[in-house]
Amino acid sequence: MTLLALLLFVRIAPEPGAPPLRQPQMTKQGNAVLLTYGAADKIYFARSDDRGRTFNQPVTVASGRKILLGNHRGPRVATVPGSIVISAIDGDLLTWRSTDGGKTWSTAGTINDAPASAREGLHAMASDGKGRLFAVWLDLRQKGTRLYGAVSTDGGASWSPNTLVYESPSGSICECCHPTARMTGAGEIYVMFRNSVGGARDLYLVKSLDAGKSFGPAQKLGEGTWLLEACPMDGGDLSLDDSGRPTTVWRRMSHVFLTRSGESEKKIGSGKNPALASGIVAWSDGMSVKALLPGDSEPLTLADHGGFVQLLSTGGASALAAWESDGAIEITSLPPAK
Repeated sequence: MTLLALLLFVRIAPEPGAPPLRQPQMTKQGNAVLLTYGAADKIYFARSDDRGRTFNQPVTVASGRKILLGNHRGPRVATVPGSIVISAIDGDLLTWRSTDGGKTWSTAGTINDAPASAREGLHAMASDGKGRLFAVWLDLRQKGTRLYGAVSTDGGASWSPNTLVYESPSGSICECCHPTARMTGAGEIYVMFRNSVGGARDLYLVKSLDAGKSFGPAQKLGEGTWLLEACPMDGGDLSLDDSGRPTTVWRRMSHVFLTRSGESEKKIGSGKNPALASGIVAWSDGMSVKALLPGDSEPLTLADHGGFVQLLSTGGASALAAWESDGAIEITSLPPAK
């Protein structure tokens, strides 16, 4: 792979003839930015120690597995003190752990305790920043699709027995929209997912007050509803403010909406696959990637050709954006450098 860094723009491209790089995901560990992505049967990790300006040569975390990629299927990365954990699905939800900053990685461990129950390939992982991790996934251990979760209290070395997070009264949640999870330092966990109730495919939010042992009732997001006899394959994004209050972005029909705790929905623009961090919303609009900064009325175009953008807060009203583009991963800073 080749790396090209231009001030606050990075492009990570495969070697000629190599498979395309897909589904970038980022997190922070102190001042370091940690990046994972997939390519065919491999999972990669790259680290930046200058806040995303440059990344080191990617390290292969795993190879030779049929990792599910595309449409929000792909690896996730989270950190706790002393550990970096990457998760991905090959039918089972697997994790790899590094305790040396990403230089070397453990052999795979398995989170789901019913074999192949994570085979839909959609999941999320979150950290409380203190030592606890939470994973949630679309589970097929019974007829219909349900949300299941598990907790690690030892930096991803082991995981708890699986817990039912939510099951729909209609028998199945939306079958192929990814969930999103966030944790607070106090052990609260929020999970956002697309439900399926009476033919409506709307986004819902559930909350745990006991670090994932149990979850309260699901709350529908937004005032409208989307009657759809199919899965839109689009699960949105979720962030928590300093007080632990959620803000969500999600798609209904052909539009992206934002909801803040206690406020009405706000239409952001037309498109799909939204991401959220630092009050910035990014999404796909046709073949382009756009972003709307706080206080702005018109979005920026980040890329004329790209998709599946992810945002990582870098403090205040700033973020890094990463997306797929013509087989490569591109990363830039928001707001853009003057």
